[in-house]
Amino acid sequence: MSKAILMKSTGGPEVLAWSEYDPGRPKTGEVRIDQHAVGLNFIDVYHRTGLYPLPQLPAVIGMEGAGVVTELGDGVEGLAPGDRVAYAGLPVGAYAESRCIPADRLVRVPDEISLEEAAAVMLQGMTARYLLKSCYRVGPNSTILLHAAAGGVGLIMCQWAAHLGATVIGTVGSSEKAVLARQHGCTHTVLYGEENFVSAVEELTGGKGVDVVYDSVGQATFAESLKCLRPMGMMVSFGQSSGPVEPVDLGGLASHGSLFLTRPSLMHYTARREDLLVHAEELFEVVARKAVVVNIGSRFKLAEAAEAHRQLEARKTTGSSILLV
Repeated sequence: MSKAILMKSTGGPEVLAWSEYDPGRPKTGEVRIDQHAVGLNFIDVYHRTGLYPLPQLPAVIGMEGAGVVTELGDGVEGLAPGDRVAYAGLPVGAYAESRCIPADRLVRVPDEISLEEAAAVMLQGMTARYLLKSCYRVGPNSTILLHAAAGGVGLIMCQWAAHLGATVIGTVGSSEKAVLARQHGCTHTVLYGEENFVSAVEELTGGKGVDVVYDSVGQATFAESLKCLRPMGMMVSFGQSSGPVEPVDLGGLASHGSLFLTRPSLMHYTARREDLLVHAEELFEVVARKAVVVNIGSRFKLAEAAEAHRQLEARKTTGSSILLV
């Protein structure tokens, strides 16, 4: 029997148990895949702790992976055993050696991209795509503020935004992370533990403010981030690694300059099959052209998922992290 990380209750990393697991046969519209690698993301922590409730327990968490098709359920067309595929999003269940998944959530992985790269970049890369091209259309005249610029999404966004010609101001937690962010296209870095990022943005933009703030940190950065925007700028809050954002006074959006605010989710931007394919195709294109280089900062065995979570929460990881099956 194959194995998986099975979670019987919510809590700390210790609830992630390496257990025997039978994914079963694929149902109608599903395929079974043997996984090669699984992406590690902060949303996995939210599921583990119960911040984002799961439909039921016990459960296998994880929303991103890549592997090879081994069996087709009834009604599946366009895929065959042996196909290299990847996915990101619902349903959860990635922390497993084998799993069944709806065929319409899978995309083929191009030959020039490894399965490790695909597992490391699908969720974070498609997130970067909708943030830069749908929430706010970033271009050569754009100046953006990106929190956690040396993280998984951050390093992809630094590169992709630079490829689009934008000026990127990124906040980081150490001088080492600052170097890493600049190596990946970040124009200016701000060490948030030593500098006030509001003052830094004011100086770097000549008092104009940025066009858009991308904030995955949440509670610790949200309120001050609003002060960094130009009038009618866009605040994109897409995560809360420091804790949930307090209720927002809509009047504050007006007083800061008629600001726009959105709390987006990749699941909505890729809910339709056609949108999923657009996101994946554009992502694979920039990766294949080396405009975006996938930075796999940490590799763990799938059985070591608990330790991987500890390091992720302690902010000891940079770039993307994967669990190898």
